[in-house]
This record gives sequence, structure tokens and C-alpha cells, in this order.
Amino acid sequence: MKIARLEIQGFKSFADKVSLRFGSGVTGVVGPNGCGKSNVVDALRWVMGEQSAKTIRGSKMSDVIFSGSAARGPMGMAEVSVFFENDGKGVPAEYAQYAEIQVTRRLYRDGDSDYEINR
Repeated sequence: MKIARLEIQGFKSFADKVSLRFGSGVTGVVGPNGCGKSNVVDALRWVMGEQSAKTIRGSKMSDVIFSGSAARGPMGMAEVSVFFENDGKGVPAEYAQYAEIQVTRRLYRDGDSDYEINR
């Protein structure tokens, strides 16, 4: 399986929904200091199940939820989805027929969370 895209909303510096597509070949995330490059990596680690807030540069897990800015209030939840191209190798039988497999993680301010595969 190969990562096809990553969708981020309400996660750290990504208040608005952002969709990053990873085409064939080499993909890099570049930009100036402070633009959120590390947050892309943190989002990928988080959606794949990271349980340590310190590993994704926070003190508690709720730190991943966009906390607001001068122009915008805080978000009520963070959601990240990673989409894999399904090549049929190493996939459980119940997902073998899907061309794409989506894994989503969601965290609400009240501490509730959801994990989903293909919604």
C-alpha cells in the first residue's frame, strides 16, 4: 500500500481543511520556518495511532486541536484522514475489494475520540 493523500482539519495549525496529494516519485514538503511542515508529519503519525502527546510536540493530547488565533476562534475537534492506494498486498480480506483504504482519527475537546476505517 502507498499513501495517496492526507486530509487535515482542525489539527494544530490547520484550521481549514487541507488535502495533500502524494503522487508517484519523490514528494517533499517545503516552506519557510513556521509554516506547518512539522505539523504535516505530526498529523500522519497521529492518524496512524500515536498515543504520546510528547512525540507529536504537545504536553497533552488536546494540544493537537487548533486553539485559535487573533482572527479565528478555537476549533471543537481535530480530524486527520490518510488514504492508501490498495494494491491488495497485506490487506485484511474485508478490505481487499476497495481501491482505496481510508483511516480517520478524530479528537473532540471533551476528550471523546473516534477511529474509523473507510468511514
